Amino acid sequence: MNEILSAASVILSLILIEGLLSVDNAMAIAAMASGLPEKQRVKALRYGIIGAYAMRGLAMVCASWISGNVWVKGIGAAYLLYLMCSQMWGKDSEDGAVKKSSKGFLATVIAIEFMDLSLSLDNVVAAVALDSRIWVICTGVFIGILILRFVAGFCIRLIEKHPVLNNTAFLLVGFVGIMLLVEITLNVHLTAWVKAGGIFSIVGLSLIYERNAKPS
Repeated sequence: MNEILSAASVILSLILIEGLLSVDNAMAIAAMASGLPEKQRVKALRYGIIGAYAMRGLAMVCASWISGNVWVKGIGAAYLLYLMCSQMWGKDSEDGAVKKSSKGFLATVIAIEFMDLSLSLDNVVAAVALDSRIWVICTGVFIGILILRFVAGFCIRLIEKHPVLNNTAFLLVGFVGIMLLVEITLNVHLTAWVKAGGIFSIVGLSLIYERNAKPS
C-alpha cells in the first residue's frame, strides 16, 4: 500500500509538471501546424503526439546517458534557438506577421518531432531524478503527453484569435533553449516551477502587448 501511495504521488507530480510545461510545446506545435491546410492540421497534431510518445520514451531510455553528456543538451538548446530565430526573422515586411509555413505535411511533422525531442531533454532527466521506477515515470510522463494533445488543439484556436501568440510560441521555444544553456554553463538545475513561471509570464505579457497595441 505504501508503494502504491508513493507511486501515485510521483505520478501526480509528473502529470502536473508535464501539464505546466506542455504550454510551450503545445503552442509551438500549434504554430507549426497552423501553416498547413485545415484538413491536415488534425493529422499533424495526431502524428505529433504519437511522435511525442516515441521521443519521450527514447529520451527516458537514454536519460542517464543524456545526464552524463551535457553536449546533448547543448545541441538541443542550439536547435531550439535556431528554430526561434528562423521563425522570428521570417516576417512579412508589411505587417510583421509570421509567414505561413511553406513546408509540406511530412516536413512539418518531422520538424515537430525534432522540436519535441529537444524540449523533452531536460524534462525527462528531471522526471527520472524523481523516481527510479520506470513504470511510475512512464505513467506520469505519458499521461502528461496525452494532455498535450488537448492543449495543442486549444492553442490553435487561441493563436487564430490572438495572432501575436504565433510569435510567442517561438519565443517560448527560445526561452527553453536559453534555460538549457543556463543549466549547462552554470551547472545548475532550474526547477519546473521556474520554467513554468517564465512560460506563463511570456504568454501573459504577449497578450497584454497585443491588447495595448490595438488601435483604440
